[in-house]
Amino acid sequence: MNRNLKNAVIAFLVPLPSILFYLSFIRNFESAAIADGSGAAALSPVWAWCATHPLLLANVLFFLNVNVVFWVVSQCISSHWMIDLYWTVIPVMLVYYYANFPLAQFDGWRSGIVIAMTWLWSLRLTHNYLRREKWQFGAREDWRFTDMSRQYGGNWWWMCFFSVYVSQQVFLMGICLPMYIIHTVDKPLNVWDFAAVAVCLTGIVVAYFADTQLHEFVTRNEVLEGLGKPKVPNLDRGMWSYSRHPNYFGEQLWWWGLALFAWNLGHGWASAGALVNSLCLAYVTVLVERRMLEQEYRAEAYRLYQKTTSVWIPWVKSSAFAVKDKST
Repeated sequence: MNRNLKNAVIAFLVPLPSILFYLSFIRNFESAAIADGSGAAALSPVWAWCATHPLLLANVLFFLNVNVVFWVVSQCISSHWMIDLYWTVIPVMLVYYYANFPLAQFDGWRSGIVIAMTWLWSLRLTHNYLRREKWQFGAREDWRFTDMSRQYGGNWWWMCFFSVYVSQQVFLMGICLPMYIIHTVDKPLNVWDFAAVAVCLTGIVVAYFADTQLHEFVTRNEVLEGLGKPKVPNLDRGMWSYSRHPNYFGEQLWWWGLALFAWNLGHGWASAGALVNSLCLAYVTVLVERRMLEQEYRAEAYRLYQKTTSVWIPWVKSSAFAVKDKST
């Protein structure tokens, strides 16, 4: 079995424990409801606790199946590549988990719209991930994990459990809180729902075109490098002429659009996940730009790019430097 196929099989098998547990829980709940119509009251203590604590159960399953199982697998294959792939998949699993929970209550239209948009978001991000990795499963792990492994050396094997996996639980469960709220409040659609849809879809479209332009730029540079020609130092065309990180901007619109759904349902606190994620991405932006400036062939061009172009929110170039940029 070649490496790509082996990694693909591992990726499909690792979430099975939590999926099978959830299906068993649903089956037991339905059996109890059919038996005497009392639902959770007729369940065993374990299943009854699951039925009345959907958010805690989701976190327990995440901890055991993602944090623990993924961490064990990562130690066996010496790579943390799977968490990047599952960042694109777990929100889809969570929205179905909340929508099909036995005691869930929600507006069917709102739920259907959010599920459809989550699929669209996931397909876009998964396609971009696999395209970037040249359609290979486990070709490499995130460069930040590689840098941290060098930094922490012999302690990385246990530190990665917290910095790679537990941290992902905080981020993913936090930013997906609006999906939980959407499936606990039954309120008819209103104008704010349509505003949230517009924000989410705008984010998906912006991120798609930004990532596509970045992929084309990277591909062209790989061709130039293969021909022994100088690489283009910086992408400053298309959406990237208005923002240094339009893909990040689009991604943030998606999560803040979901937060708007929760706010509209009277649970603005659920936007805390989107806020933490934005703060984290701000730090990642600093790391990415520092890495760009460390590459000698593009450092000067990127410094000028920083002076002329907005960081996240698309905006016109700074006129004071735009002329200089054009003449250069």
